[in-house]
Amino acid sequence: MALQCGIVGLPNVGKSTLFNCLSNAKAQAANFPFCTIEPNVGVITVPDERLNKLAELINPNRIVPTTVEIVDIAGLVKGASKGEGLGNKFLANIRETDAIIHVLRCFDDDNVTHVDGSVDPVRDKEIIDAELQIKDLETVEQRIQRVQKQATTGGDKAAKLQYEVLCKYRDVLQQGKSARSVTFETKDEQKAAKELFLLTSKPVLYVCNVDEKSAINGNKYVDQVREAIKEENAELLIVAARTEADIAELETYEDRQMFLAEVGLEESGVARLIKSAYALLNLETYITAGVQEVRAWTYHKGWKAPQCAGVIHTDFEKGFIRAEVIKYEDYIKYGSEAAVREAGKLSVEGKEYVVQDGDIMHFRFNV
Repeated sequence: MALQCGIVGLPNVGKSTLFNCLSNAKAQAANFPFCTIEPNVGVITVPDERLNKLAELINPNRIVPTTVEIVDIAGLVKGASKGEGLGNKFLANIRETDAIIHVLRCFDDDNVTHVDGSVDPVRDKEIIDAELQIKDLETVEQRIQRVQKQATTGGDKAAKLQYEVLCKYRDVLQQGKSARSVTFETKDEQKAAKELFLLTSKPVLYVCNVDEKSAINGNKYVDQVREAIKEENAELLIVAARTEADIAELETYEDRQMFLAEVGLEESGVARLIKSAYALLNLETYITAGVQEVRAWTYHKGWKAPQCAGVIHTDFEKGFIRAEVIKYEDYIKYGSEAAVREAGKLSVEGKEYVVQDGDIMHFRFNV
């Protein structure tokens, strides 16, 4: 399930520093290497403490975490929607991603030049928003021209529905708002909206890149961003990229934990960022656990048992009979699958079971 988050931002906001820190994400969850697909694409391990705790009980031959792809997209400049700078490549790269991590500079440093001469994360955000909104507005208006006649004079219900969705998007985009600020009530509307693949409809996580002393509580710049996005249906995360770079250079887990404790953090910003990116993609994890391996499997939130079985192999979905499910907390409490069974805490679920994050699954199938 190769879903991607794209890291975007103006030049010199700490975007590449953050991406390079992510390249050392193996430090956050066992010894699994960062893998580069292209110079700017990385497959990054999703930290999951549950795997290590299960491994302590089971002592498996290996642990296999789940992953997410992160794309470091070239810095955007004003005029990108008209092809300025690397504008066309930038917009094409964003269109290919499933979600956006938008890095904003929220620190003062005279040694790091800002492309616009001063630190103003809200202005920076608005520059990128405007370029993406302009491109989306072009897309929407072109689509409206195509379907308007069918929608208003003919009896084409699909065209009418698409036209109504497009008009809602056009209204907000003309107001300088992003497409994600529009909510659709019906499933048909939601489906029509999704098929437009608008840049500003993608879920977004704003990452405020701060100095070390602001890593816990943020600062005035973070407060400004928080106020600016309050109506956007978007998440915000505070990360000190330079501090994360220092953490990434430390060799042992113990040294990294000691460093985190010294700066007052329970978990590194990189680990929080990866987890947030995973959630941003609406993904969750179920686990298979045995002596051969303890393994995390990625599925979309809301999927039922047969769909989740299909993540392992399509035959599992085609021939699905039932799923044996143990809640993670019960496995930890009782210490083994046998003890869970004896306590009556293993449930047998059918095709309508909605899998929950952290479920330990065993599928029965026949093909």
